[in-house]
Amino acid sequence: MRVSNTHDLIIVGGGFGGAVLAMIARRLGLQTVVVERGRHPRFAIGESSTPLSNLLLEELGKRYDLPTLVTLSKWGSWQREHPELPVGLKRGFTFYHHDWDEPLPHPARSSSVLMVAASPNDSLADTHWYRPAFDHFLVQQAVALGAVYLDETQLESVAWTSDGVEVVGQRQGTAVRLRAPWMVDATGPRGFLSRHLALESRPVPGLEGNHGLFAHFSGVHPMTDRWGTVSGAPYPADASATHHCFPGGWIWVLPFNNGITSAGVSLNPEVARRLNLHDPAEAWECLLGRFPTIQRQFSGARVAHPFQHVSHLAYRSAQAAGPRWALLPGAAGFADPLLSSGFALTLSGIQRLAVLLEREGCPTDSSLAAYGTSILRDQDAASLLVAALHRCLGIPSAFNSLLMLYFAAVSYAETARRLGRGHLCPGFLLQGRTDFWEPVERLLHEILSEVRPPEDLENSVRSLIASVNLCDWLADGERSCYGVDVNAIVLSAGRLGASPGEIGELRRKLGL
Repeated sequence: MRVSNTHDLIIVGGGFGGAVLAMIARRLGLQTVVVERGRHPRFAIGESSTPLSNLLLEELGKRYDLPTLVTLSKWGSWQREHPELPVGLKRGFTFYHHDWDEPLPHPARSSSVLMVAASPNDSLADTHWYRPAFDHFLVQQAVALGAVYLDETQLESVAWTSDGVEVVGQRQGTAVRLRAPWMVDATGPRGFLSRHLALESRPVPGLEGNHGLFAHFSGVHPMTDRWGTVSGAPYPADASATHHCFPGGWIWVLPFNNGITSAGVSLNPEVARRLNLHDPAEAWECLLGRFPTIQRQFSGARVAHPFQHVSHLAYRSAQAAGPRWALLPGAAGFADPLLSSGFALTLSGIQRLAVLLEREGCPTDSSLAAYGTSILRDQDAASLLVAALHRCLGIPSAFNSLLMLYFAAVSYAETARRLGRGHLCPGFLLQGRTDFWEPVERLLHEILSEVRPPEDLENSVRSLIASVNLCDWLADGERSCYGVDVNAIVLSAGRLGASPGEIGELRRKLGL
């Protein structure tokens, strides 16, 4: 028996990005098919949301009448409406700075920890998405809206016809042949179209050869149980994306409310070589043995899903779109999970494609080319900052200062969008604003090329973020904790072209 159908859109990849795009396409009346190689629920990495990614999820939900997406954009509404879906509470970003073979200093030492709040309370908080359940749920939502879903389908070829695209493959012994005017690849780095079109890849400067090693665990202790609490902490330290930073790499720890913790490490090539990652479990234990405090956090932990090792973590396709096809941002490139930027980049790309679907149905070649250029610019901006941060691992003062470039840019973008002033924040990290991004870009390149030593960056960063600094970033010199300061945003309203009254109205809408 053969599966042979003509659709308006073919989406290859049934992760959260492909599912969200399918939901939007169905709301716009397009006959949509989602093709997935595996079967849900399945393991997937990339789990930590941010205020900007949740805002994008909320915007998509409201614009395309998808209330479920709005519900999933905050911890509070998620818990009220979908308590059955495992999730983690993310109140902020917690960074611990370690030295090899040394226990983490006492919490009173501010240089060893940085905490940056992303929300003022649990109700408005971000989340860690437990992807096996989250992706499966979103695919079910897409199917409920009328999308065709073909899992366990191995696509073997793609061909371009006079009126679109045709993909051919097998599903459980049955031939599959699908046709549509165009297609989107949501299969991740080095995915379906990358292979079948032999798309050229380009190096990601400063991140070449970095390795990733990760798994899911049970029985991981809260960090505060093994180390202590931070005086003046703006949120419980473990209710966050935890980053254990050290010279040559960093470890992430993301707890979910089902007893599972996602954890992994990003390593530069030299450290990865010393650890011998060919035996991932042994390498992980060896790594933990070099950091006594982290080792205590994982004492008694058990692997709940086998380790996965990625030998070349960073990736960047030379092309992200062409006639009749487009890659989602997650398929076009990836730098490192350090800034949790993956969701925001993917959702921003989905938003751009959704506008094309609304306006054109089947996007023109020129529209797709512009889309491809825009998402690669965003990816390059994120990669450049991440690479500079990697260069500063092991130098806490420099690392923390550079982080403020990220927090200043994304907090400004989120606030501007909530005020209906999206034109003030073009591109990820404001890279469409030359007055901001060009000097930032120069600084980051100087760090990567070692023209600029990473020490003593604080004054330079403070000057660079002055025009977009809504939250008193770096205003107090050495500081280990940043809460959500709504009053500071009110006082900075002029940088958004807004009145204090407009900021006050925004506060009321958000319940602050």
